[in-house]
Amino acid sequence: MKKTLTVALVMAFFLQSASAQDPAQTIQQGRFKPTDESFKTYQYPEWFRDAKFGIWAHWGPQAVPRQGDWYAKKMYISGSFNPKTQTFSAKPDADYTDHLNRYGHPSVAGYKDIIPMWKAERWDPDQLMKLYKRVGAKYFVSMGTHHDNFFLWNSQIHRWNSVNMGPKKDVVGLWQAAAKREGLRFGISEHLAASFTWFQSAHNADSVGDLKGVPYDGNDPKYFDLYHEKAAPDDRGWLTNNPAWQKEWFSCIKEVIDLYKPDLLYSDSQLPFGEIGRDMLAHYYNQDITKNNGSLEAVYTCKEPSQGRFVQDVERGVKDSISEYPWQTDTSIGDWFYRTGQKYKTSDEVVQMLVDIVSKNGNLLINVVQTPEGDLEPDVQNILEGIATWMGDNSEGIYSTRPWKIYGEGPSTTSTQAKGQFGGLRDVRPYSPQDIRFTQKKGVLYAFCMKTPTEDIQIKSLGKLSKISGQKVATVTMLGSNLKLKWKQEDGALVIKKPNALPAYQVVVFSIKFKGVR
Repeated sequence: MKKTLTVALVMAFFLQSASAQDPAQTIQQGRFKPTDESFKTYQYPEWFRDAKFGIWAHWGPQAVPRQGDWYAKKMYISGSFNPKTQTFSAKPDADYTDHLNRYGHPSVAGYKDIIPMWKAERWDPDQLMKLYKRVGAKYFVSMGTHHDNFFLWNSQIHRWNSVNMGPKKDVVGLWQAAAKREGLRFGISEHLAASFTWFQSAHNADSVGDLKGVPYDGNDPKYFDLYHEKAAPDDRGWLTNNPAWQKEWFSCIKEVIDLYKPDLLYSDSQLPFGEIGRDMLAHYYNQDITKNNGSLEAVYTCKEPSQGRFVQDVERGVKDSISEYPWQTDTSIGDWFYRTGQKYKTSDEVVQMLVDIVSKNGNLLINVVQTPEGDLEPDVQNILEGIATWMGDNSEGIYSTRPWKIYGEGPSTTSTQAKGQFGGLRDVRPYSPQDIRFTQKKGVLYAFCMKTPTEDIQIKSLGKLSKISGQKVATVTMLGSNLKLKWKQEDGALVIKKPNALPAYQVVVFSIKFKGVR
């Protein structure tokens, strides 16, 4: 009996030791420990602070139906319960109706049957990357996995990936190779942390009709590795409270980090899961230090105030003042996934957004909407060409700049502005010719007139008696132009006579040098 007990204890010890050494759960040791105090020693890499502008491919099988974002969830919503009014609506989501009409009932034809339809047959990552570089992007981000739990990398732990299914290609790997050829930094976005609760709609059933009560295909155990198992009744937050799912998230994100060693990693949430998330972040930082021979160049972005630990990401919004820490806006030219007939931002709106963000110590990461086939619509290409034209003339005032004493002046700095979707102000906002934004670099001040001037430009912050500047102006030139400008520094403002010839784009940029400054 004692011998049997001893053997059992020895076996338990070795099993516990093996579990503790599970490579999928271990983290690389190094400078960073998985604590907030350790993360506060993080130093923001100069490449990110200088880059200012990145392009994102928020693209995957959810583009196939051409219905926009969250299709994989909403196709399973045949009705909804309003907790405020305690009432149930039998009105189905538009994506449920679309799926029913085109593909069949979700008890049989579910999201698993959409995935093979994503072929990406017109996707040319090298040509797109050449275009994005010409447009002015300094970094590129590939989506790794959305809330649909479909991986765009060559995963060895998850069969639902783009190498096994759909395009039969390592999407993340091909994007990374193209970015490297063009000299762009490379990032990966992960939306997996929210997937476990987000995808619970696949476990529902119709509440009315001929198939009332018939479970959707998410209830079939054969597909639990795609749809996840049914969550506990109290597990309804954006991030799951299930410890097993949290460990699963860690293993998957660690896999993509170790395979591709991205310069940037984005989480579509706060830093997930407490201690588990801190383990991931310490591993990410430490492996990057090893990769770069002692230098930390990794950037992690998530949706909470950073306190210097990482880069705070603001979705569909911008900060309202200069941030102490570098930050990032993430947004899209249109919907997050391709949607027929969608309205896109104009090139002028994207430029205005970029300038406002950079003036406040931020970066812009913008999704360029791809068709399910992988190419770009002509109107999207035209928008990119407009951005490329502006950057060709004015990028001197964007790249490698830092905020000035104030971020700007004019009505947009004093009037009440609409709030953004996830904090801050709206990413696209109205501007007037009186709205000015500032950046600086190597003793030069750049003043951005945010809308085409209709009269002489007056920059009050640069008046002789201004308490903000207090410097005498030596020269004023307009970027992208050889015109000799007429200007005068008066007591109340620097007055620049409206140039006779203005560019077709709206945001006009002036380079201003001061006396005694080299």
